[in-house]
Amino acid sequence: MSRKRLPETIAYVRITQQSWQQGFLEGEVRAAEFEWQFQWCFRRGELSVKPSQGRALIKEPLGRFLEQRDYQLEPGGDYAFTIRAEL
Repeated sequence: MSRKRLPETIAYVRITQQSWQQGFLEGEVRAAEFEWQFQWCFRRGELSVKPSQGRALIKEPLGRFLEQRDYQLEPGGDYAFTIRAEL
């Protein structure tokens, strides 16, 4: 029996701004041909992603990534994570 490999897409994240005092992190994320800007207000647990095209595909996995890595993320840093879908 052959196992089908799950589709994967690598998402690349760059942190552009951060303020622990104000409780937010800003950056950009790229995956396949899509590119978004995001702002994560971690004290309120709110993540906004723009533009709206393809937002539904990235918002949940990006939110999980940010929550898991929040204290490791720094402005100017480049990061990557895998999405279990083909974008």
